[in-house]
Amino acid sequence: MRIARFTTGQDPRFALVEGEPGQEELVVITGDPIYMPVQPTGERVRLDDDAVRLLAPVIPRSKIVGVGRNYADHAAELGNEVPSAPLLFLKPNTSVIGPDDPIVLPDWSQRVEHEAELAIVIGKVTKDVSPERALDHVFGFTAANDVTARDIQRSDDQWTRAKGFDGSCPIGPWIVPALDTEDLQVTARVNGETRQDGRTSQMVFDAAFLVSYVSEVFTLLPGDVILTGTPAGVGPLTDRDVVEVEVEDIGVLRNPVLRRG
Repeated sequence: MRIARFTTGQDPRFALVEGEPGQEELVVITGDPIYMPVQPTGERVRLDDDAVRLLAPVIPRSKIVGVGRNYADHAAELGNEVPSAPLLFLKPNTSVIGPDDPIVLPDWSQRVEHEAELAIVIGKVTKDVSPERALDHVFGFTAANDVTARDIQRSDDQWTRAKGFDGSCPIGPWIVPALDTEDLQVTARVNGETRQDGRTSQMVFDAAFLVSYVSEVFTLLPGDVILTGTPAGVGPLTDRDVVEVEVEDIGVLRNPVLRRG
């Protein structure tokens, strides 16, 4: 099952996504599926209809929790050690954009980079959950791009500015519930060229452990998102690039890159 959030020019709605790539249909459902049972309305809309625009499948009401250096090869490429415990940071919900929304490069950074990631969407209030029960609290999974102003990350003592600016958290194209994330391919392409190619089996801390660990620090609320870290191969984004993040069994998250002014 795939769950999308979309608009045809009116208020956002949710839908199940059915069909093969290029032939998808949106089966419109009532309400927000994080909070109420999935119930189709009977309306169907072609995904390739000119009026349809996919939106970020969730806008966290509370927070996005990032996990740094969760792939050993990525830690190494930036000259860092693998942390002994998950390295956490926060991104505001104003950083979220959806499929095909532009990543606008901030004028105060000269080195903005892509980071392809598997993202976890929380489905219920979660506090101090064990790793064994953690996935029971997950609504589903999506793809994310933890866009990072690398020069600012290196110059600032905290990562807030480097990772929290507007548009720095593309997520989508939809949410897949009940997905086995033990060994999924995670890739990033820029202008069609593959830059990142890793697997979730390479994560230092797996999804269940991350949900448990984060829940010891923060109460997780429905719709909160956890970014699980990125494999090696991060690289720069420049004006007019097109970046694609693909997570196996989820789909492709595509965003153009712009620099204004």
